[in-house]
Amino acid sequence: MRYRHFPGILLAGAVALAMLAGPALANPTIVFDLKSGRILQHQDAFKRWYPASLTKLMTAYVTFRAIAAGEVQLDSPIKVTKHSAGEPPSKMGFKPGSVMRLDNALKMMLVKSANDIAMAVGENVGGSQAAFAERMNAEARRLGMTGSHFVNPNGLYSPEQYTTARDLALLVMAIRKDFPQYVPWFSIEGLAIGKKQISNYNLLIGRYPGADGMKTGFVCSSGFNMIGSATRNGRTLVAVVLGEQSAVSRAETAARLLDQGFATAQPNWITIAALPAYGDTTSVNDLRDELCRKKPAVEQSEAAAPVGDKEAPKSPYQEKLDHVPTLVAVGLGGATGPKPKAMLDETGQEYADVPLPTWRPDVPPPPGAEPTVVGSATAAQGDEPAKVLN
Repeated sequence: MRYRHFPGILLAGAVALAMLAGPALANPTIVFDLKSGRILQHQDAFKRWYPASLTKLMTAYVTFRAIAAGEVQLDSPIKVTKHSAGEPPSKMGFKPGSVMRLDNALKMMLVKSANDIAMAVGENVGGSQAAFAERMNAEARRLGMTGSHFVNPNGLYSPEQYTTARDLALLVMAIRKDFPQYVPWFSIEGLAIGKKQISNYNLLIGRYPGADGMKTGFVCSSGFNMIGSATRNGRTLVAVVLGEQSAVSRAETAARLLDQGFATAQPNWITIAALPAYGDTTSVNDLRDELCRKKPAVEQSEAAAPVGDKEAPKSPYQEKLDHVPTLVAVGLGGATGPKPKAMLDETGQEYADVPLPTWRPDVPPPPGAEPTVVGSATAAQGDEPAKVLN
């Protein structure tokens, strides 16, 4: 059973009738006022969902906290490891050993949604994928994200990585309030890397009035996810949309929800933190069969698919920007700051990116040398680099 909630008795006249009479939304959503944290509407807000690249918001938050704690700086080097270089697209494709500034890495992660860079950030800031995931989960617990669990920093599919619309709303509140200095990064229209230009996957940026964030995500199992934010007349609203059918439809849904929110007077409604749990809070929907086995490959992507039928209705979120996009230059090099503390041993030496030696399968290991397996095999998405002194 799906749950859709409007604090309708507090809505004004025609706006209330229009919103209540509208068609029921299909998947988890929540719309809230950023300043007050008060909810304008929500549906299945506690339903577990695969976050896909919305995960990168938690990766950014953990990293912002590490910067504030003095563990790393914006000009610190982020090195691409063998493990991170092997992550599947979306990716930058830099070779192992490539080095960039942390701030450039974060911009690539947030705008390009680069999985290899997100993994590199996690490994460098946390020391390893597993250690960084522990920090992600610790922050989730601290923020009250009771329906979330993380095993990787980029959002690639794992049955053990999930979240909820309500939890993502809490995360957005924390990012925007704790680290306002980084807010402009979430509205970057595109990146310039040499002669290459990379557009933001967020189709609201540059198209929806007042749009200023924040992130999109897609894996087959999650569908098309989006967190869209916009500011008008000093009021910022955020819409969390999960499980849409395409890059365009998620932008349209987010825009519609934001439109409804801006048309509503600021109410004295319940806050995100105070919202009681309801509905199905344990199972996770999987859209893989619906989205990736019945649709062509061109539609299985973060990017908006082109419209082939000239007679088909078009969306403003399917068109190119009506202005020359403002690009932010990023690239390799320029990392003059201190190395991340997680990548140094107690003597200040940097750990090497080399594989952990294993025993030959045809030779039994000596007593006491058997490896210890921690966690489940489903959480692993590749070999993590071992910490070995140079």
